[in-house]
Amino acid sequence: MAHIALFHSVYGLRAVERAAADRFRAAGHEVVTPDLYAGEVATTIDDGFVLMGRIGWEGIVERARDAVRDLPAGTVLAGVSMGAGVVGSLLADRLDAAGVLLLHGIAGIPASARAGLPVQVHVADPDAFAPPAAVAAWEKGAMDAGAAVRVFTYPGVGHFYTDASLRDHDAEAAELTWRRSSDFLRHL
Repeated sequence: MAHIALFHSVYGLRAVERAAADRFRAAGHEVVTPDLYAGEVATTIDDGFVLMGRIGWEGIVERARDAVRDLPAGTVLAGVSMGAGVVGSLLADRLDAAGVLLLHGIAGIPASARAGLPVQVHVADPDAFAPPAAVAAWEKGAMDAGAAVRVFTYPGVGHFYTDASLRDHDAEAAELTWRRSSDFLRHL
């Protein structure tokens, strides 16, 4: 069983993150889903960026730090799209993380990360927010930092393909992502 902190996308904490948390709980994991927007939810990506801008990145990261402060050492850091960036901002302070799960985005892996840190990434191919060249450079940098990285790409799907409420949704790719994520968590 893993302890998991799952950080939401730029839209805010919505059904897609809650469903992912429920899926992981059903597999026996303990999951928290910090609400970094304090209850506000965007209906469009543009509105999400407005919310993010109003709170500010430093404010979002501080809320995330508060949310994980009392979680056990070894908590898995997981993030959905913008939440991947949150994970990257927290990782240097949580070097004891059992693993890192990044969905629909990539995040910096600090040079101070422990050797062999398990990291799994799921991104669309191509993805405007995580272009293939950026993902390849990120993967090399993460491996150079000593992380044990596995990147899964999903050709021809939209950026947020796991969210059934969006046009990007692809049921087959989403199910494969959740199955691979569950396997990753089970083996930590």
